[in-house]
Amino acid sequence: MKKFRRVLDGLTTSSPAGVGGGAATPLAPGTVPRELEVRETLVSDNFQVCKTTRHGFPFQPTALAFDPIQKVLAIGCRADAIRLGRPGVDCHCQHESGAAVLQVQFLINEGALVTACADDTLHLWNLRQKHPAVLHSLKFNRERITFCHVPFQSKWLYVGTERGNTHIVNIESFILSGYVIMWNKAIELSTKTHPGPVVHLSDRPRDEAKLLIAFESGTVVQWDLRAKKADFRIQYDEAIRSVGWHHEGKLFMCSHADGSLTTWNMRNTTKPFQVTFPHGKTQKDSKKAESCKPIPKVEFKTTRSSEPFIVFSGGLSYDKAGKRPALTIMHGKSVTVLEMDHPIVDFLVLCETPYPNEVQEPYAVAVLLEKDFIMVDLTQSNFPVFENPYPMDIHVSPVTCTAYFTECPADLIHVLYSLGIMQKKQGFSHKVRPASATTPVFHRHADGSVKFWDASAMTLKMLYMVKTCKVFEKPKAAEGRGSEVMEEDPYVVQSVIWCPHSQLLCVVGFSAYAILYRFNKHDATAEIVPLEVYLQSETEDSVSPAPVDVHPATVDPRIRSPQPFPGNPGGTTASSVRDSAPYLKVKTRAARMPAGYQAQLVIQILTADGDHPQQITGVDVNSAYGLLALGCGNNLVLVDYLQKSLLFCMNIQELHSDPYLRVRSPHKIKQFSTGLTELSDNPVPSELERSRSPTSGNTECRAPLSLSLSLSLTPAVRLGRRGPGRPPFRKAQSAACMEISLPVSHSEESRESSFSRSRSSSISSVDREAKESITALHFMESFARKTDAAPSPSLWVGTSLGVVVLSVSLSLSLSLCLSGTVLMVKGSVLRFASLDFNGSLIHTPYEVWQDPHLQENPERSRRCKLPVSRSSSQDVPGEGHLAVVCSEKQAKVFLMPAQTCLYAHSITESSFVLCADMVSICNSVCLACFCANGHIMTLSLPSLRPLLDGSYLPLTDTRIARTFCFAGGQALYLDSPTEIQRVTYSQEICDNLQDLLGELFIPLETPEVQNRGFLKGFFGSSVQTLDREELFGEAAAGKASRSLAQHIPGQASVEILRGGAGGVVGELAKARLALDERGQRLGELEERTSHMMSSAETFSKHAHELMLKCKDKKWYQF
Repeated sequence: MKKFRRVLDGLTTSSPAGVGGGAATPLAPGTVPRELEVRETLVSDNFQVCKTTRHGFPFQPTALAFDPIQKVLAIGCRADAIRLGRPGVDCHCQHESGAAVLQVQFLINEGALVTACADDTLHLWNLRQKHPAVLHSLKFNRERITFCHVPFQSKWLYVGTERGNTHIVNIESFILSGYVIMWNKAIELSTKTHPGPVVHLSDRPRDEAKLLIAFESGTVVQWDLRAKKADFRIQYDEAIRSVGWHHEGKLFMCSHADGSLTTWNMRNTTKPFQVTFPHGKTQKDSKKAESCKPIPKVEFKTTRSSEPFIVFSGGLSYDKAGKRPALTIMHGKSVTVLEMDHPIVDFLVLCETPYPNEVQEPYAVAVLLEKDFIMVDLTQSNFPVFENPYPMDIHVSPVTCTAYFTECPADLIHVLYSLGIMQKKQGFSHKVRPASATTPVFHRHADGSVKFWDASAMTLKMLYMVKTCKVFEKPKAAEGRGSEVMEEDPYVVQSVIWCPHSQLLCVVGFSAYAILYRFNKHDATAEIVPLEVYLQSETEDSVSPAPVDVHPATVDPRIRSPQPFPGNPGGTTASSVRDSAPYLKVKTRAARMPAGYQAQLVIQILTADGDHPQQITGVDVNSAYGLLALGCGNNLVLVDYLQKSLLFCMNIQELHSDPYLRVRSPHKIKQFSTGLTELSDNPVPSELERSRSPTSGNTECRAPLSLSLSLSLTPAVRLGRRGPGRPPFRKAQSAACMEISLPVSHSEESRESSFSRSRSSSISSVDREAKESITALHFMESFARKTDAAPSPSLWVGTSLGVVVLSVSLSLSLSLCLSGTVLMVKGSVLRFASLDFNGSLIHTPYEVWQDPHLQENPERSRRCKLPVSRSSSQDVPGEGHLAVVCSEKQAKVFLMPAQTCLYAHSITESSFVLCADMVSICNSVCLACFCANGHIMTLSLPSLRPLLDGSYLPLTDTRIARTFCFAGGQALYLDSPTEIQRVTYSQEICDNLQDLLGELFIPLETPEVQNRGFLKGFFGSSVQTLDREELFGEAAAGKASRSLAQHIPGQASVEILRGGAGGVVGELAKARLALDERGQRLGELEERTSHMMSSAETFSKHAHELMLKCKDKKWYQF
């Protein structure tokens, strides 16, 4: 099948008309010149979709486990997932059932994990492979699982149920044993009530034959596994939540629902040895302490050099209203309460030894919160928190969108990392964190922050953060329309444009603002320039009674007189509009800005009548041109960010208006920054009136329309805009930034109308304006008209109904011209790109960033500022390029300047494209698309051959559509409110994925048992071992009822099962494994024997030398 696909790929590559299914056919066959036939190298075998890794904090965590030897941490989640991690390794696993994970238990140093889910199913996971897999599953049919316990170095699992029974499972075969501890046999015969569910199971330290069972009602039973009877029973009035053992097995501590801790001595179990209320004060009237909150969990750990540690959660007094969740650490007489920002889900005390019958020596506490994970250092008296090396705070503020970049200078990453260190919090522990779970990624948050992350490895690392809220004054309570939105999330970030080479950063917010940042390695004191652009409200659809001029007159910058706004009778001024409009106020006073990205310009979109402004739907910035373009619904705004002035603001109707309708009055634009111009209404020039065709009102607007606009600035402004050391504009194509554009939401009726191939001729220009909006903007070197002989800087404007080419011809005279060329596509435009005639991507021109404080040779500085070109299009005869346009339904490739459609491909008919981008893979370029039906598709360029159409993930949440983005051979999106999932569609990355993920299990020797000493071992209690196979095996206990639980084999091979599958192959694998282990042990024994022999020989030699030396000496000579 693969050979057949290669043959088809070869045939389609050689034919520009799209031979092979007719997937990509030119609109006019035979129009593709032979010199434009590009030999494409990408085939279907180069693509495969698979998940790579997941970043962030696990969503809705429920359980925590830790392997003290392997240093692996496991977190169970409510959404049937498990996150496994160790330093440098992060793995995400998911159950097929979809049930929440209730408990996680490691088989310590065995490379296995047991999970108990809410559907009463036990799962055994194999961690000895890079991607864990389920070996066995056991489904309980008649009882609900409440607690599980795996003794250290045991192959038997204790399972407590809601009915109070305790079952035993063989881990190797994962079947139930016939040995069952029934609740009615565990309690007193005289007890008339049910003890409740099992809340705790554990072996007694130094006596494996004793099993401690705690019931929720307050009953504690020590069960003798050999004698099959209870040694003692404890009846307590308060409900039990958890139990913690002393390492010698003489004491154990219980936590209760009334906030008390009870300590029990094994010598006298009739009453508790000690009862304490750690946070309860004794009332004056009675001896009874005040009521406290329950203590869900307590751990009792001992040390050699000091008092034991008692760590528990909860137990605070009810009287302390508003008290945050807390973790209490009791060490001797000192009591330390650590308040948490989120509720505590679970915690574990990490110890040096895995043996429960030895001195524990705790060194840290791992605390799992609902939205965070922290580790407390127990070795220091103030109990500091370890700094988390991996991202757990992606969700501190809701993520609104993401961006992924692959081509970034290495020195910039190092600078961002050094600046980010200064932003980190202080007060962390200086010790290395004991355990945990150069491609930057951007996260934009609802609080207005933009975070830079290093994603060059399989883990994320925080680099730097920009806070946009520092640009604005603290918002006051707004009145009128839109106040609720502004008060709730005024700083929500919508999108971002970043150029790593020129180090420009443009942040766009939902509150209709755009902030331009420029990078600076040094601190600076400067003012932020606000630029306010007033637009007419969308409800104003009136047509001016007479033609108006779209040619703005040159106005003296010193003129600052207020002008009346359209639709506001009585001469409403800008000041009154500013007071009523719900927008953020920019800090205009001079302020000191730290090194990093410093705000230079803030553009705010406002409405003349005080209504809530339209959101910014498209944005692009170019450092080589010094321009910033914004699409605000159906308005286009072009800003010169070097001069901090507004060039023009224009409606879509004014770009391709109906000749039978007069052009609507342009919007009044008021600028409040010093030295900026003010544009006003003027008559329409006669050239525009003569260019209108009497028949164009009944056609589809496919022909180029003649519409021009010239803008001439004063010589002083023209000279000051670029500066003496800045070179003029020139043709250049080079590596530059990726821009991100969010698709505009449409109603179903509007989307269906935009998807149709031909629009009705009865739609007027006013109706068209109401439906059409700007969805994509892109600066590039292109040809504005068919007659252009050379490319010029241009801005491509994509709308929800078509594509408009707006030529921004910028030269030394800074003239601006609108070509009016319209190229139609199907659906809302998402993405633009430019290719040379060899099929290589032509990057947007950029200007290389230079340190403004660095004193260098002017000539050298000038050469460094020139845009760098990586294109070979200049060598192609005829001077042209290929323009790629992708919409939510269709992709087209146009030949420029001829404006001929060479290739067209319908991406999807039943769905629509959410995200599209031109990416480089295998030294070639292709078009990658993500559709709403969950399909990831790739198309070759320029022929638009389908290469991949894989069903990956259906669109179940708008969060995925908002955050999905492509880069290189990978993509990422926000899978949950706290986690980011990375995906690859490259076969090369999939083949090397196993080498990149790392190992969860590393073969390590189990630590030896501590030497207790001769006297302590002789007089103290010795460790009692238990042959559990003899008690729980089928020969002694028999078989369990088949109706009690159902065994479900996992999808694993016989080698992974390690002989547990049974049969001849399983027995051979088991015997082979046993022989390997025996040979390894024999080898170790032989090495130890040889070492002992050499030591004995050395000792004998030294003893003989000492004997010869002292042979002839008298006793008094010593």
